[in-house]
Amino acid sequence: MARLNKETLLDWYRQMVLIREFEETCQQLYNEKRITGVYLHLYSGHEAVGVGAIANMEIGKDHIITAYRDHGIALALGVDPNRVMAEMMGRVDGVSGGKGGSMHLASLNHHFWGGYAIVGGHLPLASGIALEAKYNETGAFVICFVGDGATNNGYFHEAVNIAGVWDLPVIWIIENNGFGMGTETSRAAGNPILHERANSYGVKDLGRVDGQDVMAMYEKVNEAAQHVWSGGGSAMIEAITYRYRGHGVSDKQYDTRFSEELEEWKQNKDPITVFRRQLEEKYKDIGSELDDIEAAQREIVAKSVEFAENSPFPDTLEQLYANVYVEES
Repeated sequence: MARLNKETLLDWYRQMVLIREFEETCQQLYNEKRITGVYLHLYSGHEAVGVGAIANMEIGKDHIITAYRDHGIALALGVDPNRVMAEMMGRVDGVSGGKGGSMHLASLNHHFWGGYAIVGGHLPLASGIALEAKYNETGAFVICFVGDGATNNGYFHEAVNIAGVWDLPVIWIIENNGFGMGTETSRAAGNPILHERANSYGVKDLGRVDGQDVMAMYEKVNEAAQHVWSGGGSAMIEAITYRYRGHGVSDKQYDTRFSEELEEWKQNKDPITVFRRQLEEKYKDIGSELDDIEAAQREIVAKSVEFAENSPFPDTLEQLYANVYVEES
């Protein structure tokens, strides 16, 4: 459990600001065609979910896996922003050698197993990784992020069921941002209270948490970790959050279809604004420190763009094959 002193809280603020700056810069770079491709799914609005959850991990021991909204998770884990940005631009210095792009970020050192493009396809992998941890008695657990839309997918039910049957150490975190692509959750789920699905499979149901509040997020995931560490098996949390951009860059209508609701969340529930207010109430005269943190993160992101654009594209056979095929020994 993290020591919730000023240093820790400032680091959480730094992470959240870094993610926001990185994501909004990616949107700008995509508009300028400096990041290309059809897919780019941003984490703007979700920052408190990822940062609060990951604060409970022992990085390099515990495991984490997510779907395609993965940039923020990589940054919160401490993956080098330069290498993440290089991956976004398809450059050889990217975390996946420039061949994975936005949806396939990963880092062996951080036990970050992706970044998966297929909806729900990573969920059975989470159970498999947890089985390895339990079988080898490593003491590690797995955090698996699940989008609300993926909870209607067969993978979800198969993976959560086997985790319940075998008491696997997985913390399932449903990131409920209200929409599966452009369809509201209430129109796609027979029971839109998604965390209740845990009860169907013998998984600990820890209910909902305010995903805009990093402190609340940290405490709820810590409760889940305590359950897993006690040998109680899997636990499930539903984090209520909101995304500021469309499902992906191809979604051109999100901002106009839900403009009033979107503005309400930005003005009154923004996770960075909420946390800044909490810090200013707790520590007097902290404003200038927070301003300095924000400026520093803008500079880090600007330098990551410069780093990426100075990195070449992978164009040799060795670079194209690396991390794709395994050499015979």
